[in-house]
Amino acid sequence: MPAGDWARGERGIAALPGREAELKQAVARSLDYARILGTRMLHVMAGVGGEHATFIGNLRYAAKEAAKDGIIITIEPINPLDQPGYFLTHQAQAHAIREEVGEPNLKVQMDLYHVQMTEGDITDKIRRYLPHVAHIQIAGTPGRHEPDTGEVNYRHVFRVLDEMGYAGWVGCEYFPRASTEDGLAWMRQT
Repeated sequence: MPAGDWARGERGIAALPGREAELKQAVARSLDYARILGTRMLHVMAGVGGEHATFIGNLRYAAKEAAKDGIIITIEPINPLDQPGYFLTHQAQAHAIREEVGEPNLKVQMDLYHVQMTEGDITDKIRRYLPHVAHIQIAGTPGRHEPDTGEVNYRHVFRVLDEMGYAGWVGCEYFPRASTEDGLAWMRQT
């Protein structure tokens, strides 16, 4: 869904008081696009700053509207080093919010780069939260480059995901060290 004014530093509007009408318009527009494109998931970004009650109310609204079309709404904790002030930063916080909202089509997008940067213990987080995760993303940590660099053993992570029966997508969200094509060479080694 729209992230607000990116150039002004906005990274979503769902937790920002006073932006509820804008959020409702964004939900309607995003669902129109999702229907046309056959999209089954939409990511709602919380934003920098914000309020808990506003986020809960906006997520309930978005999830109820999306449920009419069988679409999943996701929220994603983002580490505070890369995105200072972002409202949602930890897996436990995201899952507590998911539970409070109480809509079955609200899930968490688990970016393992952010998990490692913020809290570590990726295997435990996968085992604890995977039933309520709709999408996984990966990147090398630190640096957010190809997943074959850094401190995370993604071969192990993929085995855990397989053991847990994860059947969803694993998105690669990173900054290639060279070209995108060169940056995909890591997959042949995994």
